[in-house]
Amino acid sequence: MTFSPVLPLSGFAGWGVLKRTLDTQKTAFNADKAMKRDMDYFREKIGSISTAQELVSDRRLLTVALGAFGLEGDVGNKYFIRKVLEDGTLTASALANRLSDKQYFAFSSAFGFGDYSIPSTKLSDFADRILTAYQDRSFETAIGDQNGDFRLALNAEREVAKLAKSSASEAVKWYTVLGTPALRSVFQTALGLPSSFASIDLDQQVSVIQAKTEKAFGSTSVSQFADPTLLASLTKTFLIRSEVSNLGLSGTSKNINALNMLQTSQAAFRASLKG
Repeated sequence: MTFSPVLPLSGFAGWGVLKRTLDTQKTAFNADKAMKRDMDYFREKIGSISTAQELVSDRRLLTVALGAFGLEGDVGNKYFIRKVLEDGTLTASALANRLSDKQYFAFSSAFGFGDYSIPSTKLSDFADRILTAYQDRSFETAIGDQNGDFRLALNAEREVAKLAKSSASEAVKWYTVLGTPALRSVFQTALGLPSSFASIDLDQQVSVIQAKTEKAFGSTSVSQFADPTLLASLTKTFLIRSEVSNLGLSGTSKNINALNMLQTSQAAFRASLKG
């Protein structure tokens, strides 16, 4: 792939530049010839795939399939991926339900090999849905090669919004956040939670993250992030806190001041909602 993102700045200032140029950079990325060849191949072949074994036997198809869920690192783990797909998601004993990373659940559910007599690969719009996700995540991977925080923030903008609007209960939404490494990282950093947070009991983690979220954003719910303003505040807080952490305490007064201003504006926003 020949595309190289243009990221002249890091931190929240750099995030602003990326957001302003996002559409242009995505267009350039999606025009990449290697990307187009892989997508054309997937579109042509995926409808003929009926089993998990057939999918994992075609490395080119499998690369796109896994890439659509951010799991491209598992392309060589064929037996493991086949098991995830063949078990499906409808039983408690299914491998996807026993793995802490919920992207495997999403992957298995999307393909449907273990859940339905006819897999989703036979649906007319399946290739389009997978390829859209593949483009998004591949672009984020390219961004992440230069700036990991930007990749996490882009992913959060999409996935948190989708989760916030879903019909799942708030408990399920929080377990999904905690079970999705990229989302966990964003929330944990934005809320100032230490790395040791992950070692406490899972139910206690939910209680702590709900309390911290209410203090920072006004509600204990994930659903509140369906509001674009609050979602933008989440990603901004994540980026500023991450930059402060990466730079250390010295020479970061500007960033610390920005974080303090952000927290003040969040408090004012919550007060306006209550008023």
